[in-house]
Amino acid sequence: MNEYTTTHRTVGLDVGDRETHDCMLDEAGEILEEGRFRSTLKGLTGRFAGRERCRVVLEVGAHSPWMSRELEALGHEVLVANSYQVGRIYRGQDKTDRKDAETLARLGRSDPKLLRPLRHRREGAMRDRALLHSREILVRSRVQLVNHVRGVVKTVGARLPGSGTAQFAKKARPELPESLHPALEPLLDVIQRLSDEIRDFDRKIEAVAAQRYPETELLRAVDGVGPLTAFAYVLSIDDPSRFPKSRAVGSYLGMRPGKSQSGDQDPELRITRAGDPQLRRLLVQCAHHILGPFGRDSDLRRFGMRLIERGGRFARKRAIVAVARKLAVLLHRLWVTGEDYDPLYNDRRVARAA
Repeated sequence: MNEYTTTHRTVGLDVGDRETHDCMLDEAGEILEEGRFRSTLKGLTGRFAGRERCRVVLEVGAHSPWMSRELEALGHEVLVANSYQVGRIYRGQDKTDRKDAETLARLGRSDPKLLRPLRHRREGAMRDRALLHSREILVRSRVQLVNHVRGVVKTVGARLPGSGTAQFAKKARPELPESLHPALEPLLDVIQRLSDEIRDFDRKIEAVAAQRYPETELLRAVDGVGPLTAFAYVLSIDDPSRFPKSRAVGSYLGMRPGKSQSGDQDPELRITRAGDPQLRRLLVQCAHHILGPFGRDSDLRRFGMRLIERGGRFARKRAIVAVARKLAVLLHRLWVTGEDYDPLYNDRRVARAA
């Protein structure tokens, strides 16, 4: 049985920040009507409330989460199309909002799987995820300011002491050249305030994780996985049951090599970098810790060290990505089974078998 509901009408939405263009096709693929409405709740409900059930296709974007929820509440089938996939399928020379809406409708009518439709997270998860995004913006701003201060100091032949970004303002202030005090001291004040705000976000995230996502405690048993990574992982995966196998999580997060096979040619490509970039960065940071000087002995560490020992160009970088991918799979497995983490489970199993 087809996983998509059979409907007689398909509507494509080209969603803009102010206006949305729509195109409705009948069962035969003929255009029934075209129009546009304001990209607001009132505009959307005015267009779709009380109408015959339709399949509505729209691309993922800033408005797609709330629009998809409202359309489903109105009784319509909704497909949120992968923007990258739509771009690969359709590269028309004459691009207009009206034609884009028609194209989405025709793609959704012919074969929805071509769109690689995605599912938005639950509203509560998206709200909690805003904590992560806000924190990341502050972290990026702090890094830019720290780099700027260091760069300006170098222009007068001086250098600031090495330190982590969290302690930068405190350690840099006494070493600041006097001639640069008017220009840089205000920035050090801003950096310190950003550090204080980031710490506040860390406390909020840990509190929310403990209150609403108790499974994060299970994931934090893995060496290198802190409250931030566990929180981001749970919110990104959202529902672990949607992955039939834990191994699929690595591909979902873009940590498998891409494919471009043609005949006898099958070149080795970089990882796809699909999925959640923030979670992927956090998992890579965890992998750096696992393979670093303070990483504890574990199956993950031994696996990564074996890859590094093979040598070759970029051996360590490849090992970091491979460990991050295995970590993503391990976290899903722990979440699904609820088992306690055994850092040397695989090695002990091999020893018993021998």
